[in-house]
Amino acid sequence: MATRTGKQVPGLETADSHDLIRVHGARVNNLQDVGVEIPKRRLTVFTGVSGSGKSSLVFGTIAAESQRLINETYSAFVQGFMPTLGRPEVDVLEGLTTAITVDQQRMGADPRSTVGTATDANAMLRILFSRLGKPHIGPPSAYAFNVPSVRASGAITVERGARKAVKATFNRTGGMCTRCEGRGTVSDIDLSQLYDDSKSIADGAFTIPGWKSDSFWTVRVYAESGLLDPDKPIRKFTKKEMRDFLHHEPVKVKVEGVNLTYEGLIPKIQKSFLSKDKEAMQPHIRAFVERAVTFTTCPECDGTRLSEGARSSKIERTGIADACAMQISDLAEWVRGLEHPSVEPLLTALLRTLDSFVEIGLGYLSLDRPSGTLSGGEAQRVKMIRHLGSSLTDVTYVFDEPTIGLHPHDIQRMNNLLLRLRDKGNTVLVVEHKPETIVIADHVVDLGPGAGSEGGTICFEGSVEELRAGGTVTGRHFDHRAALKETVRKPVGALEIRGATAHNLRNVDVDVPLGVLVVVTGVAGSGKSSLVHGSIPAGEEVVSVDQSPIRGSRRSNPATYTGLLDPIRKAFAKANDVKPALFSANSEGVCPTCNGAGVVYTDLAMMAGVATVCEECEGKRFHASVLDHHLGGRDISEVLAMSVAEAAEFFGAGEAHTPAAHRVLGRLADVGLGYIRLGQPLTTLSGGERQRLKLATHMGDKGGVYVLDEPTAGLHLADVEQLLGLLDRLVDSGKSVVVVEHHQAVMAHADWIIDLGPGAGHDGGRIVFEGTPADLVADRSTLTGQHLAAYVGA
Repeated sequence: MATRTGKQVPGLETADSHDLIRVHGARVNNLQDVGVEIPKRRLTVFTGVSGSGKSSLVFGTIAAESQRLINETYSAFVQGFMPTLGRPEVDVLEGLTTAITVDQQRMGADPRSTVGTATDANAMLRILFSRLGKPHIGPPSAYAFNVPSVRASGAITVERGARKAVKATFNRTGGMCTRCEGRGTVSDIDLSQLYDDSKSIADGAFTIPGWKSDSFWTVRVYAESGLLDPDKPIRKFTKKEMRDFLHHEPVKVKVEGVNLTYEGLIPKIQKSFLSKDKEAMQPHIRAFVERAVTFTTCPECDGTRLSEGARSSKIERTGIADACAMQISDLAEWVRGLEHPSVEPLLTALLRTLDSFVEIGLGYLSLDRPSGTLSGGEAQRVKMIRHLGSSLTDVTYVFDEPTIGLHPHDIQRMNNLLLRLRDKGNTVLVVEHKPETIVIADHVVDLGPGAGSEGGTICFEGSVEELRAGGTVTGRHFDHRAALKETVRKPVGALEIRGATAHNLRNVDVDVPLGVLVVVTGVAGSGKSSLVHGSIPAGEEVVSVDQSPIRGSRRSNPATYTGLLDPIRKAFAKANDVKPALFSANSEGVCPTCNGAGVVYTDLAMMAGVATVCEECEGKRFHASVLDHHLGGRDISEVLAMSVAEAAEFFGAGEAHTPAAHRVLGRLADVGLGYIRLGQPLTTLSGGERQRLKLATHMGDKGGVYVLDEPTAGLHLADVEQLLGLLDRLVDSGKSVVVVEHHQAVMAHADWIIDLGPGAGHDGGRIVFEGTPADLVADRSTLTGQHLAAYVGA
């Protein structure tokens, strides 16, 4: 036997020594060779101004590498079905544990996805009704609105000894309503919005967005199918031609030797537009759908999505549709009152899930609420539910601003949940701006000092007390509190809302003052968004900036998103007497090798693909000949590499003077984005930067009333001050600004506050206060008033 000399260290002590996550040389996005040591089984909060590199460190480096290493443990076959993740740019990553990421990505916008289907609550309810429902109609699938009923019969061949054919039948009972196919709504299409029947297909009869006369997959399929006369005006079609045009079942046709599928216009529109969630569409597509299609509640199932059989089966006079429509806090009480020993374990599991909703502050939702309508904060908390009762320990939980969308009253509840996860032996990493959550941290990592290229370094590591005493931007602003205004602006009119009943609103009458800064507040679920977005009439005078995320690929950048690239391309084209399309990396000026991406992607099958900078254009994305054209001594790639501040100076005067471009750049600078580069991919922007980019884009819209939904989302305490200055400038320029907000600094800065409550769901939906912030603090009769009074030290 081998013997060991020297001091013997028990194995357990060695195992216990791995108590840090070590990061060295992280260079993801704007990180500048960052090195940091994060204690395990502690709550660590990452702070810093918007764009300082917090998400790049936590999500893009630590969580991404943990997920990649876990994926590599699966077989090559399984990895082929998973997203391939590249290794983050980092020299050393040690001490990682399994990472569970709970981000703010909106939940799937499929029309059939609901809060119940996304959290397994519906699955347990279906089993419960299949066991206890009277009359009994079948297995759990009979209560599922996503499962259609199927019947089949015929002959099957049994190959056993002598082959013989036998008759067989197959039945599956589903709960889907046959009329609306489980969507709860039926649509009626206005054909006059799809085509101009006085024209022929060849003359451009179609008025559908994106359907151009030379489009191979759409218009030309109809024109060259052989089923229709493309030169005959549509109104002169025979009955057979009209039926083929509108309702023909899918058939294969040849267009220029290529096999394509032809089908009637109505089913094609239903598949391409109506099967998607309206809220997830691009604005011009959504406008078309709203014009062309009317959605009404399904008359057969009354919006419950369920078949007649599923609706008829009940437990103690309550059907599954009634249960899903209840507020979750009420549903939990109903389940608690059921006493059936045969399904006791199921009732316990269902009750645990429903109580988690209530505990996390989502008791006001119902299980039939479409998941696409949840805000970013609500979606994040719904994802948290499955982790609350988890038996896993020594896991790294990564949260992205879990307090977004929460009233100060609800933040303490969220803090308790974060501490509970930590106390079970987990490492909890939180990206956060709110002082109320930073204060509970065991360890704080502050990034900065600035944003973009001016950030990406560690400014501070230590305890909250040390942060307060430190000289960082976060430390200086940590205990700073906005003061109440001494004088408030006088309104110049009012927007009258009468009898508002959207969602949980209870016949609300309110006058929203115009010409001033109005803040609508209240606990999460009290009816703020229902009042503002559901009741303020959307028209040419109202500019609405909601929380829906910016959608864009790595080809999208601030210049393309804001429309800034159009005047720049025209200025280049005019100066060089060529076509504007040459100066687009997605059009005629594209580099042929990388196809305008700037990088060449090499797919390595089951391994992570590799992206290398294109050798021909050196990452500039344009054909070499395009870079010979200059404006003010710069080529197009050099202009796209400029920051907003540099570009504003460049296009503000001299040979490159372009007023249209300068106006857009001015708006980007106004919202605090002077440091971002014009050609920076949208995928590299932080959540706060995207929110402000969207705000800057909408500031160019013509309208007298601006409606903003939580504009402080993703903003550091220092950035909030800049936002308040922007809101003041908007109001002083003659605009009316209505803000749905929980941030006390914005409330204190308001001219008028409308507070909803007193609670959430059916406990809310009423106006509990209207008046100035000073009156709200003096009154202290509402939760908002109490928290605002504590905030301003009154």
